[in-house]
Amino acid sequence: MNSGNKALANVSKSIANDPHRLHYHFMPPVNWMNDPNGLVYYKGEYHLFYQHNPYSPKWGPMHWGHAKSKDLVHWEHLPIALAPSEWYDKGTLDSHGCWSGSAVDDNGVLTLIYTGHVEDNKIKETQCIARSEDGIHFEKYEGNPVIAEPPEKDCVGFRDPKVWKYEDQWYMVVGSGKNGNGKIHLYRSANLKSWMYMGVAAESDGTFGDMWECPDLFPLKDRHFLIISPMNISARNMYFSGEMNYETGKFDYHYHDMLDYGYDFYAAQTLVDDQNRRILMAWMESWGSKAITEAPNRGWLGAMTIPRELIQGEGGKLYMRPVEELKLLREMYYALGSHTIESGQISINGFRSVSYELKARIEFTADVKEFGIKLRCSDDGKEETVVTYRVEDRQLLMKRDYEGTGNQHISISPLECKDGSIKLHIFVDTSSVEIFANEGERVITNRIYPSKGSDGLRIFADGGYVKFELEAWTLRNIWGSGKEREVA
Repeated sequence: MNSGNKALANVSKSIANDPHRLHYHFMPPVNWMNDPNGLVYYKGEYHLFYQHNPYSPKWGPMHWGHAKSKDLVHWEHLPIALAPSEWYDKGTLDSHGCWSGSAVDDNGVLTLIYTGHVEDNKIKETQCIARSEDGIHFEKYEGNPVIAEPPEKDCVGFRDPKVWKYEDQWYMVVGSGKNGNGKIHLYRSANLKSWMYMGVAAESDGTFGDMWECPDLFPLKDRHFLIISPMNISARNMYFSGEMNYETGKFDYHYHDMLDYGYDFYAAQTLVDDQNRRILMAWMESWGSKAITEAPNRGWLGAMTIPRELIQGEGGKLYMRPVEELKLLREMYYALGSHTIESGQISINGFRSVSYELKARIEFTADVKEFGIKLRCSDDGKEETVVTYRVEDRQLLMKRDYEGTGNQHISISPLECKDGSIKLHIFVDTSSVEIFANEGERVITNRIYPSKGSDGLRIFADGGYVKFELEAWTLRNIWGSGKEREVA
């Protein structure tokens, strides 16, 4: 544990000055980060734990990194919370470790529930707990693992426990899969130590992936929602809405959709705070991305999305909206005005930035083919992130087009227009774009890697008349100028 904390303290200038280090997103101080773990509101502060390799910018022995915040915007790095140390979480291969899980406030005791993963002769995954009185230093339970075996043989994976309290009982879902179908197993406990198996709460019908990672099952208003990260299908994230029967242990879902239509959104987890808001964060990266292969040259990898509040929409839909606290980031305000285009494009003069918030209300006539906004543009037009709305098929697209380190992918989301108009709320950072369309009805999240100087803004249209009403704010760098906030 101590050696891992020492590694975190050695943040080099080359990392802090990397032009793709984000300004207002949470990142590890150095080396590797992936899934958010243990999002919890504890004693008046937001705690974020995360999968972390403190020794390398490559995926490796998993530790739990730790940070906290009073406002979901400014984060303080804390010492590593969990490190592989016991027979159930430390093996001989680099893939061992304290894998993903969750955190709960158990009458003032901050309790982490995680998967111990070892791969010596075969893969062994167990569910374990660790407890803390001060919210910083954790002791693993001497009776670990609290769940030593999966409930069925020949399952694919048995990991990522998510725990919540309903009435006077604790409940846990664990991600798994069998015979090509992802599923979640449900357990119940009175004390977080002794768990009773209740059965399979929900599973795939053959089209939702063969293993469900990072499940999160929670109530919101009059429904329950299940968020998963399915494996081996094109969708990188999904949610289901329905009813949870705590007597039978069954989650009956009626509606499903993708939570985010971008490439760089995975392992989403939620918490409930003192305002009874359901807040979500996810890993803003994707397995197999070019950024992962180039991480050894950068010395770090991984970031979290901005925090988002979940809102229940009509018909079981789930909306995501940026939390109100993000307004604390705003610096200079730009009233970019109203612009009407028939065909062609316009450069928004007087505004250049690599880190900003943009709001757009766009009205259009019925004969328009498509229109949109170009973000992080180079002067020669070779680099740009293009957000396009195709009117005919009601599709919102985001295309990343950068040379060098960038990815060239097109993300596509369905988006119905309302009264001949759409609204876009966009957060741009040094190497990311997050688009919230029509008050969070649809969301697209992607990483981008533009060159220095690609900081222009343009709007465009093809056919008909399109009216853009734009306003923007530059956003502050929470990490300071070229210096990371040190580990406590």
